[in-house]
Amino acid sequence: MKNSQVAERKSQAIAQGVGMMTQIYVDRAENSEIWDIEGNRYIDFASGIAVVNTGHRHPRVIEAVKAQIDRFTHTCHQVVPYENYVHLAERLNKIVPGDFEKKTIFVTTGAEAVENAVKIARAATRRNAIVAFSGGFHGRTFMGMSLTGKVFPYKAGFGTMVTDVFHAPFPVALHGVSSEQSLKALETLFKADVDPSRVAAIVIEPVQGEGGFYDVPRDFMRKIRDLCDRHGMLLIVDEVQTGFARTGKMFAMEHYDVVADITTMAKSLAGGFPLAAVTGRAEIMDAPQPGGLGGTYGGSPLGIAAAHAVLDVIEDEKLCERADMLGNRLKQFLESLRNDIPEIADIRGYGFMNAVEFNSVDTKLPSADFANAVRAEALKRGLILLTCGVYGNVVRFLAPITIQDDIFSEALGILEASIRAAKAHGK
Repeated sequence: MKNSQVAERKSQAIAQGVGMMTQIYVDRAENSEIWDIEGNRYIDFASGIAVVNTGHRHPRVIEAVKAQIDRFTHTCHQVVPYENYVHLAERLNKIVPGDFEKKTIFVTTGAEAVENAVKIARAATRRNAIVAFSGGFHGRTFMGMSLTGKVFPYKAGFGTMVTDVFHAPFPVALHGVSSEQSLKALETLFKADVDPSRVAAIVIEPVQGEGGFYDVPRDFMRKIRDLCDRHGMLLIVDEVQTGFARTGKMFAMEHYDVVADITTMAKSLAGGFPLAAVTGRAEIMDAPQPGGLGGTYGGSPLGIAAAHAVLDVIEDEKLCERADMLGNRLKQFLESLRNDIPEIADIRGYGFMNAVEFNSVDTKLPSADFANAVRAEALKRGLILLTCGVYGNVVRFLAPITIQDDIFSEALGILEASIRAAKAHGK
């Protein structure tokens, strides 16, 4: 069977709205490697978009899921509950940043976690409005789209968004937006568009994922926390992509000296099995009445079992420390190319959540063409990369934190060849 044959069938069978970044169809995967149906091998620097931080099919995760399958696969926790759901909630309540009593709920996807965080914030504050940021990504549901600060492709053609959602510019110094300017824009928003006494919460990613891997400046996060406290608003932090050792900490908010009222999680929480969570201050989480939260598949027994194993692996294999080591090595490698590749505009990232941004040498403007050329060249050579950013000019690196040292070195060699090839081709 050929990839091209399946691609033809895909075009006939699957709606075009399901975009695909490659046309290689996976046959099997192990840790940081993927083999397609033609037997071609790839190094995975995408991790299913930051899902398999512990690698594809980590033995301990697979063992935990197999053991759960032998007991039961689904009862719906709201009908017949199970103890390991409670235990995982206890573990998250302990490790999510914040020195206060917490409670947790489990759902299935990151978008669903964000939806429920907003529901909880509205129930707790009895307010409706929500403030988010340009460049942010929070999912493809209507609330997720409404919060997301990027029109194409997420909002285009879908009509009216959810009301009472407002956006402020995200501070990115590289693109001429300072923390002070963002704060001024929030002040203007509160004077011109929405009374802050109507705002239930501010939603922010500590490091923007789809938006370009820009981290929130520390002073800005502190001032957002102060702004929330002053006006009685809640701070919802979206850790869907940043959580679980990716940034060198269990959660990205550990890089800051303030904490969120509500934290959303998903992606790498269950090492490749669908599971998401919302953890927050106990009194806030208890605001909705019984039955107001939940879902048929929320807190799947298989996802819960996998998540317990993931937390054990992160601790036992010291993946936070390893993320720092790998990220530092990657950033040093990219820095070594700067003299030869003037298109490199920025290299950044906490831990192993790293990115390189490319600009045109001639115009000094963001170059999506160069970033896409690097991605395409890498794929030809067997390395899967992702691009991101409002301008599409960022290559982001999300390899499993468990990637083997020799394979990591091999990937860096492919990456260098791909960047140099893109430069040689004049992209």
